[in-house]
Amino acid sequence: MWLRVEPGRGVPIYVQLMEQIRLAVAGGLLAAGEQLPPVRELAAQLAVNPNTVAKVYQELEREGVIVTRRGKGTFVAAGSPQLEKKDRRKRLALAVERLLAEAYHLGCRPDEVLEAVRAGIENLPGPEGKELEK
Repeated sequence: MWLRVEPGRGVPIYVQLMEQIRLAVAGGLLAAGEQLPPVRELAAQLAVNPNTVAKVYQELEREGVIVTRRGKGTFVAAGSPQLEKKDRRKRLALAVERLLAEAYHLGCRPDEVLEAVRAGIENLPGPEGKELEK
């Protein structure tokens, strides 16, 4: 199982799961159309409350990352979620805040953070699995 939770990490479990699923989709670990485990099954595998997994799935569906097909299951959505520009900027700003807080606690220098961000961008797959333009 590639998903994992770390209860002592200080980050809510549902946030950990959302971030991992988003990253798996963005990084190509989960492909468009791929089925996710049912709520109860995933909750049992991770030893978490099924309501936690249901909350994660509901939020990711609202964001357009996954889709639920009644009677069929939950699947990775085709294409990138389309958010309004202000919503993208707001979410990106929050992600940057989390990154900078983590970098601070790790004792990273600004140049190390920028280097890590550049390396991450270079390894992101583009729309058709091609690496993004540099």
